[in-house]
Formats: sequence, C-alpha cells, structure tokens
Amino acid sequence: MKFALIGITVGLCNGLFGSGGGTVAVPCMEKFLNLPKIKAHASAIAIILPLTVVSIFFYTQKGFFDFPLVWQTSLGGIFGGAIGAFILKKLKPYIIARIFGVFLIIAAVRMVF
Repeated sequence: MKFALIGITVGLCNGLFGSGGGTVAVPCMEKFLNLPKIKAHASAIAIILPLTVVSIFFYTQKGFFDFPLVWQTSLGGIFGGAIGAFILKKLKPYIIARIFGVFLIIAAVRMVF
C-alpha cells in the first residue's frame, strides 16, 4: 500500500508540475520505506522515467511540447546526469541530504516569489 501511495503522489506531482516527482519520491522513500539516501536518490531517477514518458505523451497531445528545446537541452542533461550519478556514489549520505535540501529551499523561494 505504501508503494502505491508514494507512486500516486509522485506521479501526480510529475504530471501537474512537469517535474518535482523526485522531490516527493526521495523523502517518501527515506521516511516510509526506510531506504538509505543514496538508494532513494537513485531509485527516484528510475521511478521518474516511466512517469515522465506518460506525462510527455499527454503534454505532446495538447501541443505543450517544444521538440527543438527538448533535444538541445537533453544533450546537456545526459552529460549532467552521468556526472551526477558518478558524484552521488562518492558522497556521504549527510552531504547528499544537505545539497538536496539547499536545492529544495532555492526552488521553494523561487516559486514563492
């Protein structure tokens, strides 16, 4: 039941906001599934992939998809994702938590203002 509720919540956030599922997935997996930080972060990436594919389908159907932007940005994202995955396995869990927390605070402040 926990898995389904987390999945629904993460999918809802991903579909509504175009991202943000990982922001919900990581803390939920740590708190409710007792996953270590590194596994929670890595698992969130894997969980977001199918959710993103479904969201892309619906966004494309509504004409909200900018293909040139996606392809150009994806190249940098692939490179950054590889670097991030490499760095993730080298960091201690408390450092990952602090970095993640700083990004969440920055995102929250930007959204409020």
